[in-house]
Amino acid sequence: MKAKSMIPVGQERNLMVRENNPFVVLQQEIDRLFSDFGRGFPTFSTSVVPRMDIAETDKVFELTAELPGLEEKDVEINFADGVLTIRGEKKSEKEQKDKDFRLVERKYGAFSRVVELPNGVDPASIQASLVKGVLTVTVPKPAASVAKKIEVKAAA
Repeated sequence: MKAKSMIPVGQERNLMVRENNPFVVLQQEIDRLFSDFGRGFPTFSTSVVPRMDIAETDKVFELTAELPGLEEKDVEINFADGVLTIRGEKKSEKEQKDKDFRLVERKYGAFSRVVELPNGVDPASIQASLVKGVLTVTVPKPAASVAKKIEVKAAA
């Protein structure tokens, strides 16, 4: 299986070999700096991208995504043409009243994560569970293909 096929779409890091051109290297470092800098701050868009881990054992692929505050009804998982799609929408509102102030915080947004799986995965065998805000999707590995030698016979 190709290593790149298990990298979630939209979360790929720059996997290309560094170039010797100093301007290209500078541009890559600036892009990395801004990408890393923005991670620690809240965004004002409605896009939410949950963190996801992918682990592989001898028998299964296990995808784990952080979905705090979501329930089963808020998450939709689809599998088609070798692609697993996890979609959902987060809606959260917190209101705090005190004598001198009132604070209302709202967090909401739709998300979608897409993972390409190897050929031969049986859609009926994929299982998913959501426990305490952690979604776990278990995908059994497809059976290994067996090579068979075919004998060539003389024409009759």
